[in-house]
Amino acid sequence: MKKQALILLALFAVLLSSCASAKMASPEIGFTEGIMAEAPSAAYDSGMEQEMAVEESHSNFTSNVDQVAVQRIVIKNANLSIVVNNPAEAMDYIVTMAEDLGGFVVNSYLYKSYTENGLEVPAADITIRVPAESLTSSLDKIKSLVEDGDKDILNETVTGEDVTREYTDLKSRLRNLENAADQLEKIMDEAYKTDEVLNVYNRLVQVQEEIEVLKGQITYYDEASRLSAITVKIQAQEAIRPLTIGKWQPQGIARDALQALINALKSITSALIWIVIFIIPVLAIIFVPIWLVIRFFIRRRKKRKAQKADQEESTEPEE
Repeated sequence: MKKQALILLALFAVLLSSCASAKMASPEIGFTEGIMAEAPSAAYDSGMEQEMAVEESHSNFTSNVDQVAVQRIVIKNANLSIVVNNPAEAMDYIVTMAEDLGGFVVNSYLYKSYTENGLEVPAADITIRVPAESLTSSLDKIKSLVEDGDKDILNETVTGEDVTREYTDLKSRLRNLENAADQLEKIMDEAYKTDEVLNVYNRLVQVQEEIEVLKGQITYYDEASRLSAITVKIQAQEAIRPLTIGKWQPQGIARDALQALINALKSITSALIWIVIFIIPVLAIIFVPIWLVIRFFIRRRKKRKAQKADQEESTEPEE
């Protein structure tokens, strides 16, 4: 009996000690539960305030991102075909305009063309580069050279190519290669063996070559987006002058048919002129000497035959 009593007392003591240690190990839990039990509305209000603060900060961040303008890399070019009275003067004006805007002339070409009637008229082709922000105003200045905008502006095309993605990719690759080059230089400085130094040096040279290629492509995109190209084809008024017969200006199919007839007559006349002036003299120079040589040999042969026949007749015996 005494032993059983001692065992029960020992178990009771163990239970008391475990309960006391549990309370001492988690005092904050009981304190927090008491706080939440005494003031549940305060905790709810605090949670709502935190949620509203998070939403407000998120909205502010989104608005800030929207306010930051993304730099787009767009290459804009234009092609224009106009008709003026004097193509040479128009080309000089375009050259001066480009230089005044801070641009330059890529190429220019002044030449003569021929209409369907065979009329010789001057013409010019020019390509300039001007700042991209001045593209529209530059086109307006060039179009102001014509007399009638509805008739004398034959063609106008403005194209744009967004290369932002390619440009960003090139910049990212350039940064990675530059970091790799820096690491390779550090490795090469710390290397002692000759083969290791050579391997690192060869790899460093390859990386630097790739860096230069990327820099060239980035420079091209920068220049192409900063300066827009304008190609202008300039023709004289005579180049588009309609076909006129007296006071009649045929239109449509009649004009095309008459123009085709005129072109056919011109071709026939040109062919006859070539035959009379060029082909016949050339044939005469080639074939007349040949005919004279052939005639000489024919006459000589006939003469020999005649002489032979006379000799045969003279040698015949008399009866």
